[in-house]
Amino acid sequence: MQQGDPNATLSGGQMRAADVGSKAMMPIAFGRPFLDWVMSALADAGVRDICLVIAPSHNEIRNYYSRLTLTRVRISFVVQEEARGTADAVLAAEEFSDSDSTIVLNGDNYYPAEAYRALIALGAPSLVAFEREALLAHSNIEADRIARYALLDIDDRGVLRRIVEKPDASAMAAWSGQYVSMNLWSFPPSFVAACRAVRPSARGELELPAAVQYAIDDMGLEFRAAPMKGPGAGVLDLSSRADVQMIVDRLSPRRPVL
Repeated sequence: MQQGDPNATLSGGQMRAADVGSKAMMPIAFGRPFLDWVMSALADAGVRDICLVIAPSHNEIRNYYSRLTLTRVRISFVVQEEARGTADAVLAAEEFSDSDSTIVLNGDNYYPAEAYRALIALGAPSLVAFEREALLAHSNIEADRIARYALLDIDDRGVLRRIVEKPDASAMAAWSGQYVSMNLWSFPPSFVAACRAVRPSARGELELPAAVQYAIDDMGLEFRAAPMKGPGAGVLDLSSRADVQMIVDRLSPRRPVL
């Protein structure tokens, strides 16, 4: 299944996804961690190959998934030697991506399967653009957290012009859009060049939004946006223990299938 053409095939005949982040082993229900639901939703959307980008110390993740019987996905692992940012995590998974377009996401966010399907339908390069008000209404994310998410400047053709990471008060005041990024992307193999070229942020990290902006400005890539509104924009964010109860309530009625 190829991104942008659900009836086509590419190497192995499978979709691929790189799961950036690996802190989501919090038990939710049935003795299963949050990450199981994340990957089950990917499988619902037709993704078959999943790569978990993990830290050197995260052996419990590798051990847990090596014991599971998998019927819908194949899971592989790459190690990000240092926490040098999300663009560096994409670089760590370069060999996994190979010649295929790759979905990249946060492992501590549960995105609905329809968000993945919208991304697959667009092909790479693309992103899911979440309507801010819909996130407030259908997610477990408070307004102050959403206010810190990257702002998206999308033109009338649905193409991303600019992404504003960690917006300050002046950027928020000047912003007239309605969509924000929740770090759900589809990248072509050539995107790794942007991850290599981007410079460290003030935090000393290689940031994915900066790499995206570099790809737009310097590589001429056009990122098409898949807008998500209504219940389809309902992302569950596992940032702290305060998030756990709502996540349990929302996810525990359905057992994940990998």
